[in-house]
Amino acid sequence: MDLDCALSDFPRVNLLDTRTPLHRLPRLSTAAGGAAISIKRDDAMALAFGGNKVRQLEYYLGDALAKGADTVLITSAVQSNFMRLTAAACAKLGLECHVQLEQRVPDPSALYLTNGNVLLDRLFGAIFHDYPEGEDEIGADMALEALAGALCQRGRVPYIIYLGPDHTPYGALGYVRACGELVAQFKDSGHQPDRLFVASGSGHTHAGLLFGLRSLGIAIPIEGVAVRRRADLQIPRIINRCRQISELTGLKNRVRDEEVVVNDVHLAPGYGRLGPGAGAALRSIAVNEGIAVDPVYTAKVLAACLDWAGAAGPDQHALFIHTGGIPALFAYGEMVVGEA
Repeated sequence: MDLDCALSDFPRVNLLDTRTPLHRLPRLSTAAGGAAISIKRDDAMALAFGGNKVRQLEYYLGDALAKGADTVLITSAVQSNFMRLTAAACAKLGLECHVQLEQRVPDPSALYLTNGNVLLDRLFGAIFHDYPEGEDEIGADMALEALAGALCQRGRVPYIIYLGPDHTPYGALGYVRACGELVAQFKDSGHQPDRLFVASGSGHTHAGLLFGLRSLGIAIPIEGVAVRRRADLQIPRIINRCRQISELTGLKNRVRDEEVVVNDVHLAPGYGRLGPGAGAALRSIAVNEGIAVDPVYTAKVLAACLDWAGAAGPDQHALFIHTGGIPALFAYGEMVVGEA
């Protein structure tokens, strides 16, 4: 069974009308002083400022609608891109959306609590709930289940997008599917990168890319950049995600455990906080290419990409996957300005 055939078995809603751009970053490459750098613009989507979660939501919401849901529940950090895009997609599809805000970032500013993604969640009509812990995936999911039970008693048909790693990874299918788009773009450009850099958090994007590219016979090394937990904790999560994708699709898992690479050099000072390397990367792509990255995810990925590019030769080529998150800049303005 080939990739397209396997994916056709899963219901999907169309939230992405066209493939996202892939192009070179010549001035940033020169500033890095080594390898050429390209960017895959998954921030350049029509829905609510875009981002990697759009591809994931195509399958989550496809499953929700197939099951007759009229309400979607999701849990994540206060400034979650996933919740913002879920709220927007639900508005587009006429679904009620409940977002549960987890307190993951210590001592948040008033800006963090009210601007950026939070502002957009409200604009898109999401119904807010709070969860006091930030590192309790099981507890956060259980709180959603309790809320879903209460909604059922009111006659709603709820669908939960779970946070924990033990649930069906429908979202990963979005990036398994995206690999066909990537490979077509490699062919159009006449070359493919020597290394690919992407954020590694929940694991759906990282694992989906690994599984999809290996299924298509593409052996490009993929470096997942840790944004929430250390490499020794994240690597088993990605290995398990790849196994889950195989079980879900019926496709052979061609990802070897040793191919799961996670770089946590720029994780400090922790989730949702900007270290010096990530801050420098955020400013470098802005002043050299006029492109914004966010402080939570893509700045850390870009920092790792620039590290590698600076040490590599000019005949090497890095691909940076821009997974979005731009609205978070407006919640982190004090931090970004303070780092300048």
